[in-house]
Amino acid sequence: MGEQPIFSARAHVFQIDPTTKRNWIPASKHAVNVSFFYDANRNVYRIISVSGTKAIINCTVTPSMSFTRTSQKFGQWADSRANTVYGLGFATEQQLHQFSDKFREVKDAARLAREKSQDKELANSALTIAAPQDLADDLQSPPVMCVNGPEDKLFRSQSADITLSSEKERIKKMLSEGSICEMNLESELFTLQDSNSKLVAALHEANANVEQWKKQLMAYQEETERLRDQVADLEAHAGQGPSDLLKDELSQSLEELEALLKAKDEEIHILQSKKSDYHQMEHARDEAIHRLREKEMRNSELERRIQNSEQNLNSSLEERDRMDAEIQRAIEILDIKIFDLNDLRQSLFKLISK
Repeated sequence: MGEQPIFSARAHVFQIDPTTKRNWIPASKHAVNVSFFYDANRNVYRIISVSGTKAIINCTVTPSMSFTRTSQKFGQWADSRANTVYGLGFATEQQLHQFSDKFREVKDAARLAREKSQDKELANSALTIAAPQDLADDLQSPPVMCVNGPEDKLFRSQSADITLSSEKERIKKMLSEGSICEMNLESELFTLQDSNSKLVAALHEANANVEQWKKQLMAYQEETERLRDQVADLEAHAGQGPSDLLKDELSQSLEELEALLKAKDEEIHILQSKKSDYHQMEHARDEAIHRLREKEMRNSELERRIQNSEQNLNSSLEERDRMDAEIQRAIEILDIKIFDLNDLRQSLFKLISK
């Protein structure tokens, strides 16, 4: 009966880094549904996206917002109320165009809705006639509480209940802070895994190139040996004249092959040095996983403390219910005693009047 979905698309959700205002932080590990909702009761439009049990986007569309396409598959918009910038990465360019067109339609609809609301308010203010307000007669004096006997016990039980509730809220706040740290570590782990996958792909490609260059190197070495053998044969059998020219050509070809071999060796050394960067990335990933496990252990400890607090709260509620029942019984007994005293007073009055 309230909000109704009007459009939905799947995309990777990002948020701008609040410190640098330049880097993107992944808000979801994978593509999630990003939906437009319309609230007919309040006449507003919202963009909502949920990952698991957490709402990663909860944005009310205003006429001042604008969706900007920064690449073929990526777009962004700013939410001044949340003081952040959202980014969406789509699988295809067509999905980005559809979302951009729907964003423009919803923004225009929000603008029309605001104009209608303003016109309606102006009309209501023009038709409204000021009337005397006798609020003083309508106000009722607060009931007087008697703090003695069973009512004092009830007040103490309610204060204990408030103390337990505040303790529970404090532990929930600690758990939420732990969840935020866990989310930051998960986003850092996601970034490291992405960089790790890119580095692994580059390393595989480099290894394939190394194998190919090794084959070429072996072929060049065989060609060099063959040319050296030819040079040796020519030196042994040939005389003067044209053989000297052939010898110079072969020597020049040999020098070119040796220079090419030296260049290939340098490329192989460069690729081997890049392997150390890959090991550093693996070490950073292991550290992030270790910190994530520590946060999970801390969250489990906080959950255990919350369960204990909830058990204590339930025990206090049961004790309060028991005290309420005792107070009710005491009130009933007092009513009976008062009734008996009233009867006794009337009997004594009758006796005195006789």
